Amino acid sequence: MKEIQYEKLRNLVAKTFSQSSQQFVDKALGYAEVKLAGIERFNGMDMILHGVNVAIIVIEDIGLGRNSTVAAILHDVARIYHNTLSSDDFALLILEIKDLFGEEVLGIIMGLNDISHIKMKVASEQASDFRDMIVSYSQDPRVVLIKLADRLEVMRSLEMFPKEKWEKKSWEAMNLYAQIAHKLGLYNIKSELEDVALKYLESRDYDHICAKLAATEDERQLFIKRFIEPIADKLDKLGLKYHIKSRTKSIYSIWSKMKKNSASFESLYDIFAIRIILDDCSLEQEKQQCWTVYSVVSDVYTPNPERMRDWITIPKSNGYESLHTTVSDKLGKWIEIQIRTERMDSVAERGIAAHWRYKGVGRSAQTSEMWLGRLRELMEDTTQSIASRFDAKPASDEIFIFTPNGDIRKLPEGATLLDFAFDIHTNLGATCTGGKVNNRAVSIREVLKNGDIVEILSQKSQSPRADWLNFVVTAKAKNKIKSHIREEQTKSAKIGREELERKLKNWKLVIGIDDAIVYLTKHYKLRAGAEMYEWIATQKIDMAVVKEVLVKYISGEADDERRAAAAEVDRQKFLNKEVPVSKSSDALVIDDNISKIEYKLAKCCSPIKGDNVFGFVTISTGITIHRLDCPNAKRMRERYPYRVIDATWRSNAEGAFRISIKIVAVDMTGMANQITEVISRDMRLNIRSINFQSVAGGLISGVISVEVANSVIAETLMYMITRIKGVQKAYRVNV
Repeated sequence: MKEIQYEKLRNLVAKTFSQSSQQFVDKALGYAEVKLAGIERFNGMDMILHGVNVAIIVIEDIGLGRNSTVAAILHDVARIYHNTLSSDDFALLILEIKDLFGEEVLGIIMGLNDISHIKMKVASEQASDFRDMIVSYSQDPRVVLIKLADRLEVMRSLEMFPKEKWEKKSWEAMNLYAQIAHKLGLYNIKSELEDVALKYLESRDYDHICAKLAATEDERQLFIKRFIEPIADKLDKLGLKYHIKSRTKSIYSIWSKMKKNSASFESLYDIFAIRIILDDCSLEQEKQQCWTVYSVVSDVYTPNPERMRDWITIPKSNGYESLHTTVSDKLGKWIEIQIRTERMDSVAERGIAAHWRYKGVGRSAQTSEMWLGRLRELMEDTTQSIASRFDAKPASDEIFIFTPNGDIRKLPEGATLLDFAFDIHTNLGATCTGGKVNNRAVSIREVLKNGDIVEILSQKSQSPRADWLNFVVTAKAKNKIKSHIREEQTKSAKIGREELERKLKNWKLVIGIDDAIVYLTKHYKLRAGAEMYEWIATQKIDMAVVKEVLVKYISGEADDERRAAAAEVDRQKFLNKEVPVSKSSDALVIDDNISKIEYKLAKCCSPIKGDNVFGFVTISTGITIHRLDCPNAKRMRERYPYRVIDATWRSNAEGAFRISIKIVAVDMTGMANQITEVISRDMRLNIRSINFQSVAGGLISGVISVEVANSVIAETLMYMITRIKGVQKAYRVNV
């Protein structure tokens, strides 16, 4: 068997290719024999025969060239060794194939390898997505053509496979590969795939139709002979060169009509069709001669105008050209007649391989439907490589992602794991903390690639954050995140309003809530009152400062300060120098008795001994001490320069200052315990509070409140924490 198939392939190669190409194919056969030695198919035959048979189909039925033939022979080498070799050894094999057979052959092989690893699910509602995914892997257009040949060979040999594989492979052949072949105009391959698939999926119906066709064969042939005689006589008198073929429709096509119309085999009138093919017809004469034949047919038999199809004037989207008419004989029997030229028939039979046509393809990305259509337009008799004359990146704006149970989801290119989570379900996206891509743990920011298998991890405590909008790309994810943020802002605004109302009542200030929020929003230069309420709800602003601002507003002092500040700015502009911060020798000295003096440490920046600080004189609470890098420092210096005073720590000042340290670390057993041991045992410091929670990417994040004597100890503590294995960050925050 092996030698017979080898000989068949070699004869085809010798008849079709040059001598150097024949040697190249022989080289591939020798290499594949060595690599696949001892590997057998389900029926015990050598595995290499699969590649040889695919190569025969590639040449004979599709008409591809040398590199495609070699790739067909070698594709099982990559497929099998991809599953058995380590990644390093497989990489060496790939380099070896590239060195021996070239980058073009390797590219085709790897495209076929990618398709073979798609885990397809038998689901009619997802068939379209699976078809698109097969095409998306075919960056070289020859890949999808060879894959059709590969599947046709499998279907021809399906009986050797275990029975549990029959249904799945047949479903794929009928719903995926036959549909792709149809779009490419490869009607012979399409029909054979459908017929063989039907044999395994609906065996009783298949056998019934086969038996009926066999029983009526002689009767059909006699009828056809009598039917075409009067047509042939008239065509001969006109001097037209032609030949006539009869074609029985495919078993699948007959079965579909019976199912669609709930009809019996005997009631179908278009079991077969007669094809009149014009020979030696130039392109300029094609339409005229086809219509001449049509006029002859309509003179002899009565046509049904409702069954007339003109695909010569306007060809089908896949390039099919032909005139179809259905006529009635004297006994009222309806017969379909197809009229076309040799060129049209060649395209109809062998699709894109019949005429490599090229009419100029733009470089822009295209959907798989457009890509398949363009593939049909490669020009006749071109000697250049198909790949080099074609926009070889179909559907570049889409990727196809699998769930662990085999469902497929279509996403835009650049989509992240979080986009995928929202695509599955809104709640899954909202609580997503990370996931696994091909069994590898990743963060929510992971950008997905075509064919990835993705599992989503979630926690009920997780909720969408504004920074998620920076990396999601799908409209659904963005809209759901924004919707959640708006809901949270609404809640915060309600809490903030209630807090301000309560404070105004306690402060006994003579001002309404609405007037107060309007002034505060303007004072802090916010866009809306809701933002001010959110600041209050999330404690971004000290309520004592809010009281001070409102007291000054009610008393009119704010207006006086604004006028004084404006005058000072004008004066400084006149002097061409900036407003200085006080540098007098009367700088405030902060000593060790902090709790009993007339100043306090600001809550907004929590200064400790050793920090660079300044004092700020308030109206009702005395002096507050702020760090120079306090978030509010710039505003205080610009608006109230006359109330800013220098401050310094007394060198022998002592005390306990509370600081909050934010820590981000790997989520591993005992991490919190290691951190607390460094603080309590090694540094001998008091922990006032501790809070950790899991975050995306397999991390934990939390804030620890600790008492320290000065900034040097604080810096030392943070350094000690960062030395713990797994700790990524440790820094001071204001809580």
